[in-house]
Amino acid sequence: MTRIAIVGVAGRMGRTLVNAVQQDAGASLAGGIVEPGSSLAGADIGELAGLGKLGVAAVDSLEAIVDDFDVLIDFTTPRVTLNNLAACAKHGKGIVIGTTGLDDEELAALDAYRDKLPLVFAPNMSVGVNLTLKLLATAARALGDEGYDIEVIEAHHRHKVDSPSGTALKMGDVVAESLGRTLKEHGVFAREGQCGPRTDKEIGFATVRAGDIVGEHTVMFATEGERIEITHKASSRMTFAKGAVRAARWVAGQGNGRYDMQDVLGL
Repeated sequence: MTRIAIVGVAGRMGRTLVNAVQQDAGASLAGGIVEPGSSLAGADIGELAGLGKLGVAAVDSLEAIVDDFDVLIDFTTPRVTLNNLAACAKHGKGIVIGTTGLDDEELAALDAYRDKLPLVFAPNMSVGVNLTLKLLATAARALGDEGYDIEVIEAHHRHKVDSPSGTALKMGDVVAESLGRTLKEHGVFAREGQCGPRTDKEIGFATVRAGDIVGEHTVMFATEGERIEITHKASSRMTFAKGAVRAARWVAGQGNGRYDMQDVLGL
């Protein structure tokens, strides 16, 4: 039984993660963390998630429960995530990170922990999304250098703070790598005014932020006479939460290293 603690347990994703842990026969809920000084510290985590009392109180410090869990799940912000990563390395705990929006410096800081603890880092924990990444690599190799224009279109709820989404960037990375390109050189993230026609090798991105859209991603391969679209749509955060819990159970049995959902799923 993998003992799991959740950061940001009072938030939308945190509450969904509580439900996912409770539904998983191989995991147990060991703790939940809220913001320092939060009035929710001491509240029952089950009640925060709408499940009724579970007998586990929220705390406002990871150090308060460091002896109680095996793996921490973190879907928060880059700064908070890096602080939690350091604490988990210090105490010999595993961590599953679903935080997006890390810049190059923050990604380098995260990668520096690859030999200090077992960690899973993925912009999307969905099994379906990770299968989609495999399909995109196959499609890119078959189509991308044969006159097909490539565009990545993503949509999320109005509260999402980073753009493009981490999943959209990962999809673009997979396509680019399959074609021997890089997003740094060929990614186009904005078009406005008289920007001219697209170039042959660019990979374009378009973003929608509206309402309560959980997450929709489409990669389009378009040429004269046909268009191929590979799409993933999420209708519930539970798909991400279940993937994260699966990753937590998996990483609890691994040695130090940086892993992703492809490793977890054996893809």
